[in-house]
Amino acid sequence: MLHICYKSGLFSSVMLGAMLLMGVEAMAAETMAVAEELTIVPLSEANQQPAVSSSREEPTLVAQISGDGSQTNLLEQIKDYNRSAPSSLGQVTSVNDLLDVSPGDWAYDALRELVEDYKCIVGYPDRTFRGNRPTSRYEFAAGLRACLDRIQELIAAGGTVTEEDLEKLRTLIQQFDAELAVLGTRVDNLDARVAFLEDHQFSTTTKLEGQVIFGVASVITGDDANGNEIDEVPILADRVRLELNTSFTGDDLLFTRLSAGNFPEFSEVTGTAEGEIGFAQPEGNDVGLEVLYYSFPIGDHTQGIVMATGGAADDFASTVNLLDGDGAEGAVSAFGTRNPIYFPVGDAGAAITSQLGDIFELSLGYLAGDASNPAQGSGLFDGPYSALGQLVISPIEGLDIGLTYIHSYNQLDTGTGSNLSNFRGLVEGLDDNPDGRNVATSSNSYGVELSWQLSKNIVIGGWGGYTNARTLSTAGGLINRGSLDIWNWAATLGFPDLGKEGNLLGFVVGMEPRVTDSNIILPGGIANEDDDTSLHIEAFYQYQITDNIAITPGVIWITAPNHNDNNDDLVIGTIRATFSF
Repeated sequence: MLHICYKSGLFSSVMLGAMLLMGVEAMAAETMAVAEELTIVPLSEANQQPAVSSSREEPTLVAQISGDGSQTNLLEQIKDYNRSAPSSLGQVTSVNDLLDVSPGDWAYDALRELVEDYKCIVGYPDRTFRGNRPTSRYEFAAGLRACLDRIQELIAAGGTVTEEDLEKLRTLIQQFDAELAVLGTRVDNLDARVAFLEDHQFSTTTKLEGQVIFGVASVITGDDANGNEIDEVPILADRVRLELNTSFTGDDLLFTRLSAGNFPEFSEVTGTAEGEIGFAQPEGNDVGLEVLYYSFPIGDHTQGIVMATGGAADDFASTVNLLDGDGAEGAVSAFGTRNPIYFPVGDAGAAITSQLGDIFELSLGYLAGDASNPAQGSGLFDGPYSALGQLVISPIEGLDIGLTYIHSYNQLDTGTGSNLSNFRGLVEGLDDNPDGRNVATSSNSYGVELSWQLSKNIVIGGWGGYTNARTLSTAGGLINRGSLDIWNWAATLGFPDLGKEGNLLGFVVGMEPRVTDSNIILPGGIANEDDDTSLHIEAFYQYQITDNIAITPGVIWITAPNHNDNNDDLVIGTIRATFSF
């Protein structure tokens, strides 16, 4: 016959220890279940970015209308409620599973009896018991209630309980009656609020999240690409993104982004793409569909993605850069976000990412630049395209090494650096080419990227990129067929959580894309090599005011703009305010 008989000298310690942890586990599980219900749909990550959080984090449900009409932050209450209940390992089967409990401890026999005979104790995730940890009356009440439930289960199963034990239980119940009542009320309130959210939720399958950037920026000093001094004209502009994350199975993701903005590209003033601001979006605040893709699992370790528009390399391949926040976080320049060889990859197509064990991640993708155009020389397979293959190697924790290859046709655009690296745009704009006759190009790009977290607050990184491009036509005899070499490199240094959790101090030193060698002759003897070397030097400090508001001052210093020593150094300053919701 099942019989509960706690030794009288150990009963109080058991209730203060074993019951407490079991009860806390029950309350933690209960509140976590509530939080999971509020999440509505679990969403898998379509692409895994290292270190810095991306702009596509899960949204937070904010307001809950209570009975008296006031607004309360429901999820924050749940977080606070859950913080009082430590994460636990779950039911242990042997007292030896608890690393900080030994036979010499005064309560060892009581713990062993409860673990092995009554299964009424749990541990922490690190397999410790933490018997010396202080406890609150609420936590003790939670443990008491959980153990009462366990005793009721034993009685219902035909067991017996001594009158002495029952009397001690009655005394404890009377002492903690108020706390038990409060716990019950809190759970009832949570149930009511969850029911309210379910009745008033935006969608059962879709989460809405957003991001707004206010940016102040100015060219502080320097010359443009032609050696002319640039006037200092400060600007205030914005970029806005609204994103819908939809899941139909819990493992897939339909991602839709609407965007608008009026932040100008400074290349219109400087005459060079060097130092371009990372959140530039000069669209006159016209709202449009920027990105649309569908991500879905293929087996246990592979993710597939089909991109209808706005797809980019970082949607399926890691850029291996702590400072890459897609303009909203991290580096304030476009060059500082990632290796420029990634920029030609877009806009519609398909890709897969596969985890090959614990060390390797393989990404393969094909994106066409004019996929929605049915005209000859366009479309999914007859127009501009880029094909990417990348292997990320993580030999030890905190170290990621990326090996990247990209083949492109008619998409020779490095996104930053020397304008001469974009031959299609250059040739089409020549005075001798009034009809804008096209020159076809083909390129092969090779990149190595690295990010190494030396400690919790120090991350070093960098990359090197090389592109060999060839002209496949002469644009009606304006140029000869030939090739050119384009190089770029960068070293990065980041200090996460400096001064406060979420902060980031970052530095970037590198060379934006530079044409080092070319045998192509342009009309009028126009030079198509960069004779000098320009350096990109950048510093920023992202200060996290709240979980949803960050202020980032930054400065970008370009020596010898457009890789021309005759031009005075270019200095651009900016202050970025990012609001996430």
